[in-house]
Amino acid sequence: MKPNNAYIRMNNFLAYLKTKSFRINILSIFAVLFVLLLITFFSLRYYTKHGQGLNVPKLKGMQLSKATDLLDELGLSYKFDSVYVADKPPGVVIEQDPDYDTFVKDNRTIYLTINTSKAPKISFPDIVNKPFREAQSIIESFGLKVGDTTYAAGIKKDFILNAIFNGEIISKGRNIYKGSTIDLILANGNGVEEVEVPNLIGLTKEEAIFSIKGASLSLGTITYEGNITDSTNTYIIEQTPYVTDSLTKVKVGTAINIILSQKKLD
Repeated sequence: MKPNNAYIRMNNFLAYLKTKSFRINILSIFAVLFVLLLITFFSLRYYTKHGQGLNVPKLKGMQLSKATDLLDELGLSYKFDSVYVADKPPGVVIEQDPDYDTFVKDNRTIYLTINTSKAPKISFPDIVNKPFREAQSIIESFGLKVGDTTYAAGIKKDFILNAIFNGEIISKGRNIYKGSTIDLILANGNGVEEVEVPNLIGLTKEEAIFSIKGASLSLGTITYEGNITDSTNTYIIEQTPYVTDSLTKVKVGTAINIILSQKKLD
């Protein structure tokens, strides 16, 4: 019986496996694979700079110029953004990412948050007729501060009657600097009352504001008359409303408009 082709090919293959040529080819293949693995391994080590890096220095509290000089010396790149924090000096790093003492690779980007020197402006929120706690929360969420609180006649106790900024009533939508202090006038729960109109003629602006606030009234418009060379040295020459025989009292919170001049009335 004559052997078939498949049987012959199998015998030839088995015979080839025993030859020197096969062993050389196998060894060559393993050698090439080994060399390729070595090249890949060392290439990755070079690309990732395996074992090369440093710990991030403490940058919080530094002036921006000193922080960037230090990062340049260490071979680290950086990017920065700015925010405004009222109780921090301008130009100081207040946040960093990654944090202090974090191990990073060379040329890693460090993100810095810098305190800007100028406060941004915000639109004053609506707080009138809101309870004090809610109004306080709103004011603080806008980056403002609650200053003095005084009481005036009002039915809803501890509800906001007026907000005061720099001695003047401030209304919703007015632009003021973030971090500003807002004084509040709260209702005392006793309903509407009337108070005596103070005589402001001859007083300075600061004296008038103190008198107006003490009378549970509010400062209205301020007008200057004549040539003003020193706004801190001016005197009230007119006020509205003014005490007359027919008008001695007004409602709590009434706005008093004043006109100031460099020359004090005799």
